[in-house]
Amino acid sequence: MTPLHRHQIAWLSDAGWQQVLAQTWDATAQDCLQHWTRQRLPLVVTRQTASEMPHTVALGLPAPARWDKRRITLAVPRSAVLYFDAFPRAGEVQCLLPLPARTAWRGLCEQLSACHAAARVYGSYGWQRLTGLDHVHGDSDIDLCIAVSHASQADAVATLLQDCAVPRVRLDGELVFGDGAAVAWREWAAWRAGRSSAVLVKRLCGATLERTSFWQSAPLVAEALA
Repeated sequence: MTPLHRHQIAWLSDAGWQQVLAQTWDATAQDCLQHWTRQRLPLVVTRQTASEMPHTVALGLPAPARWDKRRITLAVPRSAVLYFDAFPRAGEVQCLLPLPARTAWRGLCEQLSACHAAARVYGSYGWQRLTGLDHVHGDSDIDLCIAVSHASQADAVATLLQDCAVPRVRLDGELVFGDGAAVAWREWAAWRAGRSSAVLVKRLCGATLERTSFWQSAPLVAEALA
């Protein structure tokens, strides 16, 4: 059975979509879900409830503007998921960026690769690359999900992101350690520099404030994001 992790893409079976559509939704959500069903678009793994795992998977759909940017949440049987996948690699969203940003973006992707840090893009840019819909707007950040295996690598990546200037876009996102523990890279940099006493660590089933070393070396999520 495929282990679940945050920012994981899920593709439903036909039967799975029919189960979703059979639930009670308001008109906007129903129209959005019908489009997702017709186009066979993916959903994303969201925060899970430990008591419902592993038989049920909580999923989300962040709709674009045509459906009022609704955040639709649902739960499906594990058997309704055909397979799991990942958001696009960082280099795959270059075509969506403003022209002035593309050279700097290519350079950033090369530097992340040199750090042996696998980077994927979620958020508006990731969803637009997956769906072809109008998720990106003028104020959209680029949300990076970057797999790291140890603290020194996380430090190097955070420094790289701090020093990088991509014209007309703001870099956001998080560092993901081997056991799935994720920290916003800006918060990591502040914590490591001593500007904060704790850091918010997000995991599949919730989030906690941590004040000491929380990372582990298990390569599970790092391999999935690579």
